[in-house]
Amino acid sequence: MAGFHVMADARGMHVQPTVRRITTSDLWDALRLGFEDFWAKPSHYVFLCLIYPIVGLILTQWTSGANAIQLIYPLMSGFALLGPFAALGLYEISRRRELGMNTSWRHAFDVRRSSAVPSIAVIGVMLVALFLLWLYTAQSIYTGLFGDQPPASIGGFIRDVLTTSKGWTLILAGNAAGFVFAVVVLATTVVAFPLLLDRDVGAVSAIETSARAVMANPLQMALWGLLVAVLLVIGSIPLFAGLAVVMPVLGHATWHLYRKVVEPERVQQIRRPM
Repeated sequence: MAGFHVMADARGMHVQPTVRRITTSDLWDALRLGFEDFWAKPSHYVFLCLIYPIVGLILTQWTSGANAIQLIYPLMSGFALLGPFAALGLYEISRRRELGMNTSWRHAFDVRRSSAVPSIAVIGVMLVALFLLWLYTAQSIYTGLFGDQPPASIGGFIRDVLTTSKGWTLILAGNAAGFVFAVVVLATTVVAFPLLLDRDVGAVSAIETSARAVMANPLQMALWGLLVAVLLVIGSIPLFAGLAVVMPVLGHATWHLYRKVVEPERVQQIRRPM
């Protein structure tokens, strides 16, 4: 039964929640509601999300000290691939606030008591694997253009990237590859984690529902992905510190986006044995 509980719901059934079509105004409304959740008790959420910029700084320092300067940008951009998983506690706080329950920052860790933890862990491992694959891909692109020798300095690396044909090829090829990874993560997890916190439907159903949400709203989801990317870049520029605000707002907004895209559980759902 434990195996079915990862792949399907607790009854071993494959659930297909109903997906709605949304409009661009729904995206802005989700952001507004996310900011309202953050503003309700911002000190709690900033404290919780400080771990995100701290980890970012540690990773940057590690790459600089390990002669892996070429991986700083892939780490900064690729770290966002883990965002849907990193925001689990924020989804939980928004869920509790929606229900009128206590929303102390301590309740962000109540996720560990969810019956969907095995399914959440499976998708989390998938995101970590994608993150590592992205780093490998970025390193392979760099090696293919500049060889195995790491950059001698940050200044020299920036100069090579901005003033040589190999550098421009690195920029274009790297961002194209990163775009593919971002699309995969968006299509498979845009509502997966909020859905699992709300209903233990299983990892397969959560991923499938995210994919159906993207297919039903391709333009809106593309805009959502662009908004997330732009806000994460803005938050990362001042030494990652801005992520302490950007991350919680986006996390809460993602919960409200889920509410707009997926019909509530009381609506008839399709169930079939796995």
